[in-house]
Amino acid sequence: MKIPKILQTISKTLASKGAKAIIVGGSVRDHFLGIAAKDFDIEVYGLENIEALEEILKNFGRVELVGKSFGVLKLFYQGEVYDFAFPRTEKKIAKGHKGFSIMIDGNYPYEQAARRRDFTINAMGYEIEEKRFLDPFGGRKDMQAKVLRHIDEKTFVEDPLRIYRGVQFCARFGYRMAEETKALCTIMIEEGALEELAKERVYEEFKKLLLKADRPSKGFELMRELGVLQYFPELEALIGVEQDKQWHPEGDVWVHTMMVIDAMATLRTGDEKRDLMLMYAALCHDFGKPGTTEFIDGRIRSRGHEKAGIEPTVSFMARLTNEQDFIDQITPLVAHHLKPSQLFADNSSKAAVRRLSTKANIENLVIVAKADFLGRTTKDAQEGEFKAGEWLLEMAKSLDVTHAAPKPLLQGRDLIALGMRPSARFKEILDAVYAKQLDGEVGSLEEAIAVAKSLQ
Repeated sequence: MKIPKILQTISKTLASKGAKAIIVGGSVRDHFLGIAAKDFDIEVYGLENIEALEEILKNFGRVELVGKSFGVLKLFYQGEVYDFAFPRTEKKIAKGHKGFSIMIDGNYPYEQAARRRDFTINAMGYEIEEKRFLDPFGGRKDMQAKVLRHIDEKTFVEDPLRIYRGVQFCARFGYRMAEETKALCTIMIEEGALEELAKERVYEEFKKLLLKADRPSKGFELMRELGVLQYFPELEALIGVEQDKQWHPEGDVWVHTMMVIDAMATLRTGDEKRDLMLMYAALCHDFGKPGTTEFIDGRIRSRGHEKAGIEPTVSFMARLTNEQDFIDQITPLVAHHLKPSQLFADNSSKAAVRRLSTKANIENLVIVAKADFLGRTTKDAQEGEFKAGEWLLEMAKSLDVTHAAPKPLLQGRDLIALGMRPSARFKEILDAVYAKQLDGEVGSLEEAIAVAKSLQ
């Protein structure tokens, strides 16, 4: 296993004092997955107390005590941060992720300390000096079989977040959940275990699922199977909502949505914050269909579902985050996700494109619309060419409105310069002139001022 030289040096220092360093957790798992490790967690065995470890680490960089009761130290070295911890065991004493009694002891056996971890694939270790992998619960065997299996039933149920962790692990790594783990998760959910979780913790697991899985749908399908969707009625409502087979031969709205988020996963930009916003927009884009779908003249219609999707999107996102600005970036993409195709079909004017740019970021909107287009089994979707999006982007680029609406040519200061006094009429005039600017009737400040004068 390839590890940083600084950890090798520290390991030798610890060995000289009768202690040993073991790499634990995700970096060992990722080694076998062929994923470059970004974070290294090290457990130190054989020292009497955390102060002894702190004195040793101070020789290599700045050390910060995270919590004495947790036995965790952070080492800051050349721009990198390494977590060092004493082996510990945990016992649930109250609800919530802080409701644990922690017992640390440098003399715990590795297997005893590793038993507190969630899944067998996360309980493997790497003993640095011996260059030896430790695998007390058969994690490597499970990885080869592509199975996610919990370690200990008693410790697993103490943190219900592990259900969401299991979901995103299965989706990210293409694993199936072991039947006994699935049964345990189902029981926990039926007993209401998920109700004690803080939204911030759930949000982080959704984030990993949406940004790291090639097929996020696998995670949502597993949530559906386990019964998690009862806590997300906006998602559950999509199941069984029929669609017109001409446009959606793939199935109901749930099936379509799953295909859309998988399509969006292939369109990620590399900008984490932006990608998460786009993924959520894709997930929520048809939330308005359950309340608007009906049979009209023998056809299934969902008229106005775009606008109707705003309220359930806000409700859904509020269960995951308090970040209102982030939610406000998602809702316009839901409300206008059909616009690229509609404007293209109507061969709409430049004015229509300018007006759209005042409602949503056109480049982001096209990405969401493309995922919506690709997330179905029509012939056009399978061919993969989203002509509407290409047309709209070209139009937006020519008008310089790809990322934002045109800035108003006329400002309040210009009205003051005309001798007008600030009043309610100000906004009426500014809005009227800006509307003409969007329509292409006003193209310069001089023209804007002339219009303003005529409206005085």
